[in-house]
Amino acid sequence: MVKPTCRIAVDIGGTFTDVVLWCGTRQTTLKILTTADAPERGVIDGVRQVLDEAGRSAAEVQLLIHGTTLATNALIERKGAKTALLTSQGFRDILEMGYEKRFAHYDLNATRAAPLVPRSLRFTVPERVAADGRTVTPLDEQAVRSAVDEMVQAGVQAVAVGFLHAFAHPAHEQAAGAVISDRLPDATVCLSSDVCPEMREYERFSTTCANAYVRPLMSGYLSRLQALLKGEGFECPLYLMMSSGGLTTIDQAIRYPVRLIESGPAGGAIMTAELAVGRGMNKALAFDMGGTTAKICLIDDGEPDRSPAFEVARVYRDMKGSGLPVRIPVIDMVEIGAGGGSIARLDAMKRISVGPDSAGSTPGPVAYGLGGTAPTVTDADLVLGKLNPDRFAGGRIALDADSAKGSLRQVIGEPLDLSDHWPAAGVSEIVEENMANAARVHAVERGKTVSDYTMVAFGGAAPLHAARLAEKLGMHRVVVPPGAGVGSAIGFLQAPVAFQVVRSLRLVLDGVDLEALNAMLAQMSDEVSGVVAAATDDEELLEHRQVELRYLGQGHELAIPLPAHALDPSSLNDLRASFEAVYQRVYGLIMSDSPVECVSWSVTCATRTAPAERIDPPRRQRQVQSERLRPIYDAGAGTMVEAVLFGLDELAAGDWLQGPALVEEDETATFIPSYWTAVLDDGQALVLERRPAHGRGETL
Repeated sequence: MVKPTCRIAVDIGGTFTDVVLWCGTRQTTLKILTTADAPERGVIDGVRQVLDEAGRSAAEVQLLIHGTTLATNALIERKGAKTALLTSQGFRDILEMGYEKRFAHYDLNATRAAPLVPRSLRFTVPERVAADGRTVTPLDEQAVRSAVDEMVQAGVQAVAVGFLHAFAHPAHEQAAGAVISDRLPDATVCLSSDVCPEMREYERFSTTCANAYVRPLMSGYLSRLQALLKGEGFECPLYLMMSSGGLTTIDQAIRYPVRLIESGPAGGAIMTAELAVGRGMNKALAFDMGGTTAKICLIDDGEPDRSPAFEVARVYRDMKGSGLPVRIPVIDMVEIGAGGGSIARLDAMKRISVGPDSAGSTPGPVAYGLGGTAPTVTDADLVLGKLNPDRFAGGRIALDADSAKGSLRQVIGEPLDLSDHWPAAGVSEIVEENMANAARVHAVERGKTVSDYTMVAFGGAAPLHAARLAEKLGMHRVVVPPGAGVGSAIGFLQAPVAFQVVRSLRLVLDGVDLEALNAMLAQMSDEVSGVVAAATDDEELLEHRQVELRYLGQGHELAIPLPAHALDPSSLNDLRASFEAVYQRVYGLIMSDSPVECVSWSVTCATRTAPAERIDPPRRQRQVQSERLRPIYDAGAGTMVEAVLFGLDELAAGDWLQGPALVEEDETATFIPSYWTAVLDDGQALVLERRPAHGRGETL
């Protein structure tokens, strides 16, 4: 038997499927169009191609890691299962009521995402458990049976069950779930006490509905993929990337598919954090621009921002509050519809508008020649000279520059009386400004200054736009990592196997029952370590505990780390001191006479990852020249310029060059504008730096 030595990572995006094969020190990468009608087919095709190119076999692969936008797209496009909600009497409309406030107070046209479960499929039953666990009204199981009969008539495929106070007292939910499973044996049944055992009914019910809505789809997809991989001779484990930046088993992914939302972008953040630690960058901004969306994440001291909740499928100007809340651990980032496939048009006021809709992989940009008629950012990049029509996606997709230019002229140029390259330049400038605005807002909302960061650009389109985006943000340094075109998939290979459990338990810090609390934390620890241990042979597991605290009566909490050992009275004093130190830093004051309340507790278990490879700052050793030239639009210079062309494989560590220049590789290309230089460091990352721009301001 051949000894397994390789690992494969696969990232399915809305436009491209990225595959990375890592064998020892050799990396083989591939970017192919996503097969939207059957994503598993694209995965298998991509895996076959990288193995053939590397001369390897399925038997040599010891691990396969997968991230996908399938769950996200199902929520956004409303292509999940027909789902019903069973809830406590009087709570039928909580999904409509939400937070009972407007997210845009003065905008009469503001709209929210419609609930995943329409009112006709929301059923209530008599039952009530008080916050202290007392049964106020016993569960009416006959009412549950009657509701299930109506679900059968409606053709329901999935059922979410959410009762009041079930996060702490799940008995009624469990009994109702048993009745539903008995009468609807083929339906998916999700209990809020299992999916999201946390207080606040709206988020808990919304998360449970989302999990039920996508579980039949994800279960079917992952089962088909697993069968196809087995048919190809893969006997290795299949792990799924989660939105939290950790890996989980396929069984857990099928059970909690809502945790896979934003799994692809999370891989990119992990890759950026690894690169930042290795290069001594305390502040890094991950910029991931693919075919469908652009993602931006701030990383401080090697750790990406994290959040216990996320909002998916925002429908109104990407505004917070217009989407569906899901209470899952996520790497905190902003995502907008600004990718290579984002469609360009004129709005009602004849202004150039780009996105958020995308041409995707089918029919794709006009230049693909697959039936697309709407001009996109990729078409604009081609017309502006930033793409080689014969080398796009490693030469697997031939681009038609004339068709791209014609569509831009017809949609943008003629109505605005623009000729030559100017319609494409307008599209490029608008999409870059959209991304810059998103980055500014994301940083300001977190009290950070974006110009303090070094940009790390990856994804198929990011290196083309990174320098101009950096100019707009007042940034002076951009790093394009090796394998940038498939950066998120590379991040999958660097992620730990991890799992998190959260429990809501409200109590005042001064009145804690330490014996009961330590018993709960021990049970949570056993649960998470059991999941992780079952997925890995690694004997050294890391555990992280934290509690969310607030002053009694407040509506928001701050996360504070817990000690690894059992809590004792001195631990509680330390917790209060830690909480007030963070509260002082965030809000500028403390309230020493107010009780501190514990709201929720979390325990995370993860495998230990290898330390980041240390890379010294780049040293300029040899200025390189090239006789190959191509006209490329340089927005900073405001005109087309003659840029020198290089292949990344032609450069060695220490080689440096002056812009305007374009460095091409199979999955992407890096544009170095005028007034910028670039040097290849010892880790094969291209480091761009902005020179003084002859009297220009810091931002353009």
